[in-house]
This record gives sequence, C-alpha cells and structure tokens, in this order.
Amino acid sequence: MTAEEVGATAELRAMAARAREAASLLAATSRDQRDAALGEAARALRARTGAILEANERDLGQAGESTPAFRDRLTLDPARIEAMARGFEAVASLPDPLARPLGEWTRPNGLRIKRIAQPIGVIGMIYESRPNVGADAAALCLKSGNAVILRGGSESFASARAIQDAVASGLRAASLPEGAVQMAPSPDRAFVAAMLGAAGLIDLMVPRGGKGLVERVTREARMPVLAHAEGLCHTYIHEAADAEMARRVVANAKMRRTGVCGATETLLIDAAAAPLMLPAIVADLAALGCRFRADGRARAAVPDLPQAEPGDFDTEWLDAVLSVAVVDGVEPALAHIAAHGSSHTDAIVTEDRAAAERFLAGISSAVALWNASTQFCDGAEFGFGAEIGIATGRVHARGPVGLEQLTTYRYLVFGTGQVRP
Repeated sequence: MTAEEVGATAELRAMAARAREAASLLAATSRDQRDAALGEAARALRARTGAILEANERDLGQAGESTPAFRDRLTLDPARIEAMARGFEAVASLPDPLARPLGEWTRPNGLRIKRIAQPIGVIGMIYESRPNVGADAAALCLKSGNAVILRGGSESFASARAIQDAVASGLRAASLPEGAVQMAPSPDRAFVAAMLGAAGLIDLMVPRGGKGLVERVTREARMPVLAHAEGLCHTYIHEAADAEMARRVVANAKMRRTGVCGATETLLIDAAAAPLMLPAIVADLAALGCRFRADGRARAAVPDLPQAEPGDFDTEWLDAVLSVAVVDGVEPALAHIAAHGSSHTDAIVTEDRAAAERFLAGISSAVALWNASTQFCDGAEFGFGAEIGIATGRVHARGPVGLEQLTTYRYLVFGTGQVRP
C-alpha cells in the first residue's frame, strides 16, 4: 500500500472503533435520549446557518464550469438548511423503530420466542455532491440506534464538514458519543478504499451518487451493500389520461429538480393520446427550459422534436433533457420500461382503473405511482422523515430507506428448564 493508503486505513480503523463503541451505547439508549440529540442537532443547524452557507460558497467557488443541475445539487440556501433542521425534527417525531413488536409465539414445549428489532450496527455511507445527504443519514442512523461513518464528495467537502460540526454539537448537548456520527477527515480517495475493505468494522455500506460510484462500491465492498441503480424513471401517459393532469404531472416529474434520482427521464405516451396531448406537454416543458430526444412516432405528433440517438432511452440525464417515445398501450409501455429502466420509479397517468392496476402489477420497480409525479419517490414524502437512499435491489429493502430499513432483528427465547430430546 502507498503511504496515503496506510494512513487512510489507520484513520478508518480508529474511527470504526469509536463508531462500534458508540453503536453499543446507542443501542441501549431510550427513545427520549436519541430524540433529544436530534432536537439539539436541529437547533445547531439553525444557529450555524451562516457558517454552513459560507462553507457552501467555498464549495461552489471551486466547482468551476458545471451544469445547472450539478450546481443545484451542490447549492445550499437558508430554506434548504431549514429543511434539514425540520428533517431532524420530523425523524424525532416518528415512533421508535427499536420498540416495534415483530412477533411472539409459544412452542408446544412451552418455549416462548420473541423477535425484536435491533440496530444494524455501524453504517458506512459514501455520497457525492448533495451535502444535505449526510444530514439525512445522520438523523436516521441516530434514531435507529446505528453509528455512521460518512464520506462525502470532494466537491461538497466544506459544506458537509460544516453540517457535521452542527450534528456533533447536538450529540454533545444530548450527552451522546460523538463517535455516533463521524465524517472522513479529508476528501482523499484512499479513505474510500479503506471503507470498502473494512469488513468486520463496517456492517453495511450505502452508496449514494452516480452510476460509477454505485458500481465501484458494489464491486469492491467487503460487506453487504444497500445499493441503488440509476434513477432512469418513466412517466407513461395512457390514452385515458386527463389532459390537464398529464401536463401538470409531467412538468413536475421532469422539471421540479432535474438533478435528483426521482426525476422522470423518459416520457411514454399512447399513440391514441399523442396527437392531442403531446404538443401541449412539449410546449409546457420547453417553456421551462427542457430539451428533447424523441422517437419517430413522437416526432410525427410534434415535428420540431429532435431525433433520439441510440442510447438516449438508456440515459439518466440528470438535466433538463427528456426522452420521448410513443407506445401502443400498457403492455408495450411495460416492455419499454423493462428494456430500458433501472427498477427505480415509474408512473402511469390515467383515469382507467383497470389500466392503472395492470401497470402497477406489471412494473418491477421499487416504486410505482398512479397519477402522481415520480419526484414523490423521497423518504420525507413517504413519511419517513428523511431517507438514507433509494434501494433498487431485491434483498432487505426497496424504495426509500428509512428507519425500519436500518434495523434488523434478533430472537429472545424464554424457557422453564426445557432440554432438547
């Protein structure tokens, strides 16, 4: 190993030891203790708004030439800092995930068996440009009794550090160990490798970022990974859609925030609806600054649309770009999504219940919506207070990952002297 790798590994091991000790203490705390820390962190975020904004300005100043969507992901303002603080308070208001009754039964031999919720332990999280992601992870891990080690992107390092300082202040005020929420000491890439190799020190790895990051973590991690694929989300306009609803939903799904993983990247529309609905939808989106990539059938309905290139329907744009295709009903729409989607979030807009139910039953994505924007794929919007990520795998958790998904379980067995024959 290089000197940088040796140093990063030593630093990670020391942080993991503090995290393991903190996790043991957190698992034994009461809900009131954990909620108090969340409330103190919210107060600290508000009190340090100026310092967080100054740090964010430094990050933005170093971002150089970047896309509007990237700058939007990176940018903090007073409203977004207030939203982070409210997120801590919202998580505090939720029921204690460690107090959930998961099951209890008695065997014929008199043994009473009880399944109880338990924290996972030490969570590792590697994320990229959105500095608020670290705050969400800290809130959820604290509430669920887990310790977390955060490694944010180099582009948001100053912002993430300022947020971490506020969270640490909240932990101190609530007399909880600061080792419960730690952040990589520098944006050095060697620390990422150290985290991924820390089997036995980190119990679960959560990547939050682009395709390259997720693929690397999934490939190299020596512990379980709660991963998500790209947010290649679709909105399908069925022939029985309400035209005004379709316009409103698509505009929000694409343009509310183009750089988030729940943004719609492909619009599918029935051939029967395209001549009537597509021109107005395109006009609405164009007025908001959207650009397009369309197949031949969509261009027949709106001739000014640019021709789609090979691969456009497999692209997560994360920008004000929308792929558009015409289909011949629910089954072809499902086939298109199966061929090009990422099992993240997909929506249908229709007044036909049977069509909606067929779509919802046939889609394999983690989240499917009927008559609503794909941008509702968000932990806060699901009532989770926040999210640590969107899981698109098929094991343990799917969709927004909140408190319940950050716990596992164990068994307590009560006997009266039974022995096994």
